[in-house]
Amino acid sequence: MSVPRPDSAPSVRPAPDDPSDLRVEVLTAVFQVRAVADHDDPVLCVLLRGPGDRAPWTLPGGDVGATETLSASARRLLDEQLDVRSVTHIEQLSVFSDPTRVPGARTIASTYLALIPTEASPHLPDTARWHPVDDLPELAFDHHTIVEAARHRLAAKLSYTNIAFALAPARFPMSELSEIYCAALGYPVDTTNLLRILSRRAVIVSTGTVGKTGRTGGRPPALYRFADTELRVTDEFATLRPPL
Repeated sequence: MSVPRPDSAPSVRPAPDDPSDLRVEVLTAVFQVRAVADHDDPVLCVLLRGPGDRAPWTLPGGDVGATETLSASARRLLDEQLDVRSVTHIEQLSVFSDPTRVPGARTIASTYLALIPTEASPHLPDTARWHPVDDLPELAFDHHTIVEAARHRLAAKLSYTNIAFALAPARFPMSELSEIYCAALGYPVDTTNLLRILSRRAVIVSTGTVGKTGRTGGRPPALYRFADTELRVTDEFATLRPPL
């Protein structure tokens, strides 16, 4: 699967009549690894705003505030539109600036990637819903390309940073963390190998406690936590190489 190009030009829509008519918007791809009906394992999901009559789904976002930075506008719009206050990491993704990306006035989009941990249960309005990234509905304009770009960014950063702290609960057994990596990377990750790599990089540490025994019985699993809850590079050579 090739990495999407943010500014690749559509081939059909004409350019705006008035190039001086310009607006700037922010759009955010909010990801969470969630259990979803009809899926045996948790999957990576993106939060979308629901359509009106015959309208496609959209990413949360809107115009930049007159006295706000881009990132401040992104956070404000998430709070206003979706009441999402459990975001543990947000970063600028890319700028989508093709003159014909949306009809009407030329609109430049500054896009963001945001992550929510599995234990969070944000109270969403009726107009919002989680969707598996592998089973998206019709999206407006170039929003599908933005979701794909955010997915690639996340998969890449899982290889060389500790960004999984923003998807994982505060304490977890390694089997649960492995499921999160599998969902976000899009391919199986061996739990034992993951523990070895992350321990060697000092990304996770043992809590010295155990969790509840699973439905199949056995010994209670050891619990771990992330050593840091801020993004840092852990291995510039990226031992885990996502195939996306």
